[in-house]
Amino acid sequence: MDLNAQIRSYFPSLTKSEQKVAQRVLDHADEVIFHSVTELAEHSKVGETTVIRFCRKIGFKGYQEFKLALAQNQTYKMMEATKNDEGSAEDFIQVISNSAIHVLQVSMSLLDKQKLHEAIDLIDQARHIQFFGVGSSGITALDAKNRFLRIGRRSEATADSHIQAMSAVLLEEGDVAIGFSVSGSTMDTNDILAKAKKNGAKVIAITNYAKSPITSIADIVLLTAGKESPLEGGSITAKISQLFVIDLICEGLSLKDSNRAKSMKEKTARAVIDRIY
Repeated sequence: MDLNAQIRSYFPSLTKSEQKVAQRVLDHADEVIFHSVTELAEHSKVGETTVIRFCRKIGFKGYQEFKLALAQNQTYKMMEATKNDEGSAEDFIQVISNSAIHVLQVSMSLLDKQKLHEAIDLIDQARHIQFFGVGSSGITALDAKNRFLRIGRRSEATADSHIQAMSAVLLEEGDVAIGFSVSGSTMDTNDILAKAKKNGAKVIAITNYAKSPITSIADIVLLTAGKESPLEGGSITAKISQLFVIDLICEGLSLKDSNRAKSMKEKTARAVIDRIY
């Protein structure tokens, strides 16, 4: 069944608050596929629990399952609209190139320089730094560890969720936990950051959504761009914005002691130079 038709079939049985959510989805489906549950609730002028109830009433286990179905529905409509229209297809190389450039431009516009400097100061004074993320964001966390190591900043990151959880509870006052989550609604990452904060560590969240669960946990939020629909998980454009923030942090740390940073870059480069032909 077409999802719009499915929502309309349930519409009369929904409460007035749930109908507000339904109407928002029907009127702005192309925007809703990029919304966090918090954002949809705000645009619908209801609570987050109302959004969850709406999703369950129309046959889904939760918001993420509903959003995946909505994204599939929108993709199907786009394919139908462009079918047999050979002239409508854009050059995919130019499309992807423009998208990457646009993400960096939007990332710049979202950048809060004061919060960035606060994050750099916090990391500079940290006793221990731990990066957290799962899936594609877990790969970003590993990349951040590599970037920090190059400038002589010791940090940790692991892809194993059990080790992440154990590492989080061992953090304490004076330590910094840095979490990556495009959606800001990744349960594993949020639970781990909450554990770290409970034990006294400061939390920095790097996310695309200013209004998402991760922001209520974090002491400092650094916003990125390149929002993903559920069918675009792990997109390079979203990762570019995360890597951009990592580069800014690393450059800020390097500027605090440029001589040491230069020395560490040379030292780490020489450590692997004999491994390259």
